[in-house]
Amino acid sequence: MTVFAKDAFKGKHALVTGATGGIGSETARTLVSMGANVTITGRNNQKLEQLLGELSENERSLVFAYPADITIEEERKQLVKEAENTNGPISLLVNNAGIMGGGLLENLEQEEMERVMDLNYTSTVLLTKLIYPSMKKNREGSIVNVASLSGLRGTYGGTAYCASKFALIGFTQSLSLEALEHNIRVNAVCPGYVDTEMGRSAARNKAEREGIQVSEVIKSSIPSGRMTTSKEVANTIVFLLTDAAENIVGESVKISGGAVLR
Repeated sequence: MTVFAKDAFKGKHALVTGATGGIGSETARTLVSMGANVTITGRNNQKLEQLLGELSENERSLVFAYPADITIEEERKQLVKEAENTNGPISLLVNNAGIMGGGLLENLEQEEMERVMDLNYTSTVLLTKLIYPSMKKNREGSIVNVASLSGLRGTYGGTAYCASKFALIGFTQSLSLEALEHNIRVNAVCPGYVDTEMGRSAARNKAEREGIQVSEVIKSSIPSGRMTTSKEVANTIVFLLTDAAENIVGESVKISGGAVLR
């Protein structure tokens, strides 16, 4: 279902990180369908090129793909430079790059904890820092950070992952207060189980731990009885980017089929 105007983002430049995953690619598709010029980035160059080919079929939008590992400072800087040289100042930012990881505390190594925190939190903050001055100068911007339901409540074996997503929500709320006076809005989305490779893996892990079927995990965990789709998350992200959400500031929007209630 199309719920947004085809020209809602005409002339706007959006950057989507983690664009080769389910949520990132759907967000990029939705932004292009609304007329935005979009820069997509990720670490899987093959998937990035495939998505570029698909998105470029829409002649109303300029789509630029730049492979980058945003945990590396020089690659972050080059990403922003090349994106803005190609599509102009970035006014819409979707910080979607993220990974699962961690485990039980007694098995958690410092290297693994730092790997999860670096991508899910630190690199997101530092990438935003590179783009933020341009948004301030132009007094225009909307940022959506893709957090998780695990950023609102702890989960078994989630000492690293949950901590990274809690940190991302703290960043969202604090930056939203700093940015508002510059006409920049910052929000987060907090999906529960999403029907992506990462979401299905999380459901399988819980099923194995509890000795039940994945279908039983879904039934017992999600009142709606199904996982959220990537498209549903993308629609929520894009809504938060639009002027229709202009008084939604510093929020953490839950998308969980009611899982937050259990």
